[in-house]
Amino acid sequence: MQYKALGLLVGVLGGMLASAIVRKVWELTPGHDEAPEAIDTRRSWSEILTAAALQGAIFAVIRAAVERATAASAEKLTGEQPGAEVKRQQEETAG
Repeated sequence: MQYKALGLLVGVLGGMLASAIVRKVWELTPGHDEAPEAIDTRRSWSEILTAAALQGAIFAVIRAAVERATAASAEKLTGEQPGAEVKRQQEETAG
């Protein structure tokens, strides 16, 4: 249960980090200061979809890195893989 709470907190922080990275990356593109919103009809389809793909890729990588680091840290602290207790209970119930 504690792992879930920690995972939620770290996930929120990871989301904030990913948002900051997306903003910085988009600022590096020539002629743009911020990523376009999907509802901005002044922007082209290619610009909107490129921004969405970039944002999705960055969020996925950050999420995976944060989840992996959190799980590895929790395992080092507790000596048990996160979710192992839940898996054990499920196996006992099924078998």
